[in-house]
Amino acid sequence: MSKHHDSNFIGRRNFLKRATFVGAAVVAPGLAAKAQRLPKNPVTQVPNELTADEVRTCGFVRVTFMSKERIAPGGLPAPFADGRPAGSALYFMVTPGAPVRLHRIRNDQLYHYYLGDPLEVLMLRVDGTTERVVVGPDLRRGQLVQLLIPGNTFHTARVIGRRRWFLGASTEWPGVEPVDVEIGNVDALATKYPQVAHDLRTFPVPVKE
Repeated sequence: MSKHHDSNFIGRRNFLKRATFVGAAVVAPGLAAKAQRLPKNPVTQVPNELTADEVRTCGFVRVTFMSKERIAPGGLPAPFADGRPAGSALYFMVTPGAPVRLHRIRNDQLYHYYLGDPLEVLMLRVDGTTERVVVGPDLRRGQLVQLLIPGNTFHTARVIGRRRWFLGASTEWPGVEPVDVEIGNVDALATKYPQVAHDLRTFPVPVKE
């Protein structure tokens, strides 16, 4: 095994240790603020500063990859015509105190399950339909370890289970920039999707199994 490969492996292992520490800190009362002050992944730099609200959209977030390759302006149709990174990826943790807020991004994204409880995701599709999917490890019960969320799909999510936390990831293409994130208006979307109006107002409340 080459020294370069060894270095990459050690870097990924150390990052996973840091991500797991964030998870433990978030679950333990009173340590959430300390977890948020952890240094950013030294390997990856985020080109745009995100606001606190944007970071909390999907609980506690650590960006792990932002492609250095950019698609040039004009290389993609609207709304990406001004150019974007080729792709991006992040870890995120969901807890009762840091739920997935109702939001959408312009980009296609793939949710991945890693550790902890399953995550129940409520999606509001652009065609007016809705869908619930559970992202988790129990394939026999129909849970998915990966979930595609098409671009412009409003969604929210809550933890299901006893441990009260979910650690997963999202990969996006093209790469996400702050302008691509939109927080949903609950009242407006409850009117547009009356079949899930009650859920939109209560969904962040976790469910015990």
